[in-house]
Amino acid sequence: MPSLPITRIETVGERTVAIEVETPADFEAYPGQFVLVRATVDGEEETGYYTISSPDVAGSFEMTVAVDPDGTLGPWLVERTLGEEITVEGPFGDIQYTGDSDAFVFARGPGIGPAVGIAERARQFGHDVTIVHGGPNPPHGKRLAMLEDRGATVIRSEDLGSTVESLALESAITYVFGFQEFVDETKEALTAVGVDLAAVEIESFGPA
Repeated sequence: MPSLPITRIETVGERTVAIEVETPADFEAYPGQFVLVRATVDGEEETGYYTISSPDVAGSFEMTVAVDPDGTLGPWLVERTLGEEITVEGPFGDIQYTGDSDAFVFARGPGIGPAVGIAERARQFGHDVTIVHGGPNPPHGKRLAMLEDRGATVIRSEDLGSTVESLALESAITYVFGFQEFVDETKEALTAVGVDLAAVEIESFGPA
């Protein structure tokens, strides 16, 4: 269970924070995967899973943390200071974007974390990428704007059904990241246009 120093803490949206830590030795991971953070808060052990939201893990890597004010670990994490160490385990998860194809990424809330990591890696390798955020005001707005400047497509959708109908989904791998309600909504929209969900990479973060 390596303890990793924090190198950056940044608010990237409403109740959403990006935390960057130093990469430990022999750590290999890709956007789409996640890590477990373990901490003792008020005498109790707390754990939480957070997706990797950087395009690679060279030197450091970023996690996107949704901060529930009624939660325990999220509020504790955002109170940490630069240089302070946190315990991180992993990586975990079978979903990993290595940069070998075009991609469509559907995301909402903290799901935008892996979405921007995948999109940045896709553009690094010269691939087309489209991010569809379920709603008008996604976290990581600055990085999304930079991605658009670099040729990525970013859609802020309040009607997933209509958005899905407008996309040529057969041309790339499709990913879905978010809480279960959004995942179900996206699956319904994809199924309606004949997408085989067995070919879609889906990561649900559980109930909101």
